[in-house]
Amino acid sequence: MNDTDLPVASLFDQVVGQEAAVAALRGAAAQPAHAYLFRGPAGNGGLVAAHGFAAALLCPDGGCGVCATCHRALAGTDPDLHVVRRSGAAVTVDDMRGLVGLAARHPLQAARQVIILTDAHLTRQAAPALLKTLEEPPGPSVFVLLADDITPDMATIASRCVIVPFPPVPRPTLVSWLAERGVPPEMAAVVAESSGGNPGRAQIMVEDPEVEERAALWSSVPDRLTGSGADAAALAAQLLELTDRAVAPLRAAHASEIDRLTDEAKEMGQRALPGRKDIVDQHNREERRWRTDSLRAGLGVLARVYRDRAVARGGDRSANDDLHARAALQAVGLITDAARALPQNPQESLLIQSLLVRLGALAV
Repeated sequence: MNDTDLPVASLFDQVVGQEAAVAALRGAAAQPAHAYLFRGPAGNGGLVAAHGFAAALLCPDGGCGVCATCHRALAGTDPDLHVVRRSGAAVTVDDMRGLVGLAARHPLQAARQVIILTDAHLTRQAAPALLKTLEEPPGPSVFVLLADDITPDMATIASRCVIVPFPPVPRPTLVSWLAERGVPPEMAAVVAESSGGNPGRAQIMVEDPEVEERAALWSSVPDRLTGSGADAAALAAQLLELTDRAVAPLRAAHASEIDRLTDEAKEMGQRALPGRKDIVDQHNREERRWRTDSLRAGLGVLARVYRDRAVARGGDRSANDDLHARAALQAVGLITDAARALPQNPQESLLIQSLLVRLGALAV
């Protein structure tokens, strides 16, 4: 097949609601820096955009969308595109040695090579080796680091990179995107609300039959609070039980992935899936993070309820309404603090119970 026979591929078509990031990458492709840091949670479009950016960097015509190079880069199969993923709970020193070895290679076909490192926020002990590689790149390489956030370990690394933010996708954009893919409008609205502006999460949540029930439960919290600790504990238990069940669609997706990889391994003559334990461990980590993110999404729904109440009460002039509006804004602050503390707090039940008790004490 000639290049002209290949279908035209728009390099960033699959990136949802990240117009500013896409515009920055299109502008950078002609004269790229040596390192970029895409900042935003997995699922917000960073990895998809990294493949599109790689296509623009490797294509002899700057990202024509037609040639074999563009198609291979978008598919992740181009010989001058390397994606490095952590092999354990963090990016290890051995993982970094592999990245350094890739960086020392010469491009096989293009004028440069592109090296993508996922979960760069988990470099930890490997951070010094990554920093040295970025400061003294051994070959014509462009590095793209994907990080949920810039951790203290990454501060110096980030200072050596061009930072491209991938924030949560605005709710109306996500609703429209889901509707274009055949999701009913009511379901699209609930999923967009509950996904925290994350298209990757939204795609999986569409298959979750309880997503509407969870959103409704979180929305009902203010009207169910009595100020009683026992009532708060019971409501927290109900919220956490639904959160546990929210992981089911991701577990199903992981099981399908294991089945697919196992079948592919057998087709290649393997008796078992190589590295199965590492894959399962990675899936378990993703499921734990998914559960935490689901709780944060629920807190986001709850915060919106209080924010809407603050706006509704703030339009009135009575002292009583003003008191309620200020209490609603205070509630939003408490919820925001809880959402921030959640990833570092192993006592989720106590955290949610404490939040509900404090919310119940407010005059909203």
